[in-house]
Amino acid sequence: MSVLTSERASRTEAPRVQRGSKGRDKWGSPVTYFIAFLFIALCLGPVLYIIVGGFRDNSQITSSPAGLPGPWRFDNYLDVLTAPTFWQQIGNSAIVSGFTTIGVVVLGVMVSFVLARYDFHGRGLMYALFAAGLMFPMTVAITPLYILVKQLGLMNSLAGVILPQIAFGLPVTVIILVPFLKAIPKEIEEAASIDGASRLGFFFRMVVPLSVPGVVTTGILAFVASWNSYLLPLFILSDQAMYTLPLGVQAFASQYSVNTAQVLAFTSLSMIPALIFFTLFERRIVGGLNGAVKG
Repeated sequence: MSVLTSERASRTEAPRVQRGSKGRDKWGSPVTYFIAFLFIALCLGPVLYIIVGGFRDNSQITSSPAGLPGPWRFDNYLDVLTAPTFWQQIGNSAIVSGFTTIGVVVLGVMVSFVLARYDFHGRGLMYALFAAGLMFPMTVAITPLYILVKQLGLMNSLAGVILPQIAFGLPVTVIILVPFLKAIPKEIEEAASIDGASRLGFFFRMVVPLSVPGVVTTGILAFVASWNSYLLPLFILSDQAMYTLPLGVQAFASQYSVNTAQVLAFTSLSMIPALIFFTLFERRIVGGLNGAVKG
């Protein structure tokens, strides 16, 4: 009897151990969660400090820099929202980012289609040039860009910011879209040609719809990069009426350097559009990049 009872006890205890191990494998190690929450706190801490700091006044920030507002003040945000300069700078940023995104996506899809679907002399070299463009940030080429834009007569204009941003946004777009377009089976193109579709017809009817995930990903990346661009507008734009939002933040901080709380309010409001846009389309970005890696 003792042997039978011990065997039954071992049988009943074994599943409990397996269930516990499965639970640990499912939820992961607590150390992993601690490290993840630590990184989240490091990333969100400065953003939350700027947003909450806009609800304080200078005396509260001076007396307790890390404290909570007491009382909460909304006049800093109201002053910024009622200022016409803020909305003008948002409009300039929206124009620059919108046209940059359209240019990057349209030209990137066309170039990627040629590199992915056609075999011609120098195709590898052209692709290598676009890949090399990833290694040269705009900071390195800011002086030649300034001279070129000045010679073209585009100084102090939004076009002088849009065109270079399109050029520097194309390498990332091409690197992401070429695997998408290569993954389209050739049988689809052959069937389309048998049905009488031209190359342009195949491009617009088949290639563009099938590459939507990659197009959305590259469009979001181009929009966010253009919205947050600071160095190029700093060199090109000299009139405050043409300032984009990052330049507006710098000018506002210089003008109202004494009023730290209002500067924090202006900064937090300038971050909100890009944060909302990136948060809404985060899954699209991850899905598009996964598709590019698989392709």
